[in-house]
Amino acid sequence: MRTDRGWRRLYMAGWAVSAVVGAVAVHEWKGRLAEMQERLDEAERVRDEVLRRRAAEERLRIARELHDSLTHSISVVTMQAGVAAHLARKRGDPVPDALAAIQEAAGEASRELRETLSVLRRDDQVNGHGLQDLPGLVARTTGAGLQPTLTVTGDRGSVPAEVDAAAYRIVQEALTNVARHAGQVATRVRVDYASEGVTVSVDDDGAAVTSAPSTRPGLGLVGMRERAAALGGHLTAGRREDGGFSVVAHLPRTATKDVRA
Repeated sequence: MRTDRGWRRLYMAGWAVSAVVGAVAVHEWKGRLAEMQERLDEAERVRDEVLRRRAAEERLRIARELHDSLTHSISVVTMQAGVAAHLARKRGDPVPDALAAIQEAAGEASRELRETLSVLRRDDQVNGHGLQDLPGLVARTTGAGLQPTLTVTGDRGSVPAEVDAAAYRIVQEALTNVARHAGQVATRVRVDYASEGVTVSVDDDGAAVTSAPSTRPGLGLVGMRERAAALGGHLTAGRREDGGFSVVAHLPRTATKDVRA
């Protein structure tokens, strides 16, 4: 009997020791898991910091290149247009509308370049233009020879800054494409404010299509689609059956910007 009790005590002691060893092992395992998680979190923070630093360096590099390559050229255009306008006035001749449009466009390009450079030098990706600036944009394109009209419907309400800026840039690029490819044609710019989002459209009355159009999109259209997609929206563009070209972009009010765009 004593022998049996001795074996039972030995077994119980063995189980107790095993339980203690198991508890220590589990504790050690959890500690190592926590340490591994901390290392992973630290590696993630370091990676994010490296990516942010590289992105900032790339923005600064692009800003310097834009400044060096474009600022001088735009300044020369502005100066030459100003001299030509001054000489015309000095001779008593009227300043040609095209020359006045060049002056206005060069001045606007200079202002936008400064805004773009300031955006590239900081983390904020939203520029200073929005849908409230469309009347001025339409007026400038009218001076450049286009015949655009602007229609606004719905209640503007609260529009996120990135949506406001992207919509303006899409309209601007669409009007630039009209001037480049269709020339002096009637163009309609429309902004529709709805509760779920903002829709902008640009339709021109260019010549009807006489042959199958190219299916390869230009960089302007690619850029517009990327702007819309980055905000969770979508953009369609194509020729109309009765002639002309149409660009329609829908941007949700609750857009969450895609940092990869």
